[in-house]
Amino acid sequence: MRPLALTGLGGLAAAFLSVVTPALAQAPSADAVAAIRARGALVCGVTPSTVGFATPGTDGRFRGIDADYCRAIATAVLGDVEKVRIVPTTTQQRFTQLQSGDIDVLSRVTTWTLGREAALGLVFVGTNVFDGQGFMVKKSLGISSAKELNGATICMQPGSTTELNAADWFRAQGLSMTPLLIEDIDEVRKAFFSGRCDAYSTDSTTLAALRYNQGANADQFVVLPELISKEPLSVAIRKGDWRFSDIARWTHFALLTAEELGLTAANVDQQAASTNPDVQRFIGRSGDLGKMLGLEPDWAVRVIKAVGNYGEIWERNLGPIGIPRGMNNLWNKGGLQYAPPMR
Repeated sequence: MRPLALTGLGGLAAAFLSVVTPALAQAPSADAVAAIRARGALVCGVTPSTVGFATPGTDGRFRGIDADYCRAIATAVLGDVEKVRIVPTTTQQRFTQLQSGDIDVLSRVTTWTLGREAALGLVFVGTNVFDGQGFMVKKSLGISSAKELNGATICMQPGSTTELNAADWFRAQGLSMTPLLIEDIDEVRKAFFSGRCDAYSTDSTTLAALRYNQGANADQFVVLPELISKEPLSVAIRKGDWRFSDIARWTHFALLTAEELGLTAANVDQQAASTNPDVQRFIGRSGDLGKMLGLEPDWAVRVIKAVGNYGEIWERNLGPIGIPRGMNNLWNKGGLQYAPPMR
């Protein structure tokens, strides 16, 4: 098989720069909140179909953790969970769509990196899933470690961190591989299942979801134990509108804070008599937190009633497919999810 060096790292860099370049002429966004309210809906870009993150149902309604984040931000800005238009975006076009204003929010299994934030004119508002890149193989190959993939052909999508991470990792291990780059996510999966490549590499949660989605055939596939990168998945918006940035960021923190305080979709509306000062601030009875963000006093209550707290979102979307909380537990339960004080 062709060694990795022949794939041309310069080509990878050029491909990355081709995505970055359009941002250089992008002017800062105007008043996004006013534009969204005038339109009457928030437009949010998601993956076309990744179980647990965003998948269209038979009714056309997207379900998944990324789709729920779209709804949470729409509820914060507009006070109504239904005032959101969720649209599928491709790996290659997602940043251009956000830069151009075709979408207001990108909530699409997207890794927060310095290059994307500094060069693309984006702001990442908070890590909703701590993840890492991994590999999935067919069990019949008898492989138990990614270090056994020397000389393998690896299915990946272009225009993401995946190919760069894989190139770096294989080089560091003194191994070679041949990337098979396919833009359409369904086609790259078909290529893996049909045997055109030896392994499929992407975020480990996406691999776990894909394996689960094989139903009775799930045991025919193995997600290898190595994680070769840090993949903090985050919602992104355009840089330059700090009001909208604050709302999106604190919506994420509200989901975490609600779980920490034990506030759920079922009970958050019955907290008026709580003697906990943090709860009183959260529900808008004190502190003027909503006013500081330009929102209604009970904005956070509306968000939790609409989508639940972070734990509820996780269990509804990622729990059923067997993805453990792990790093995504709250800080006081051994995880990395930590919200600044809402005060």
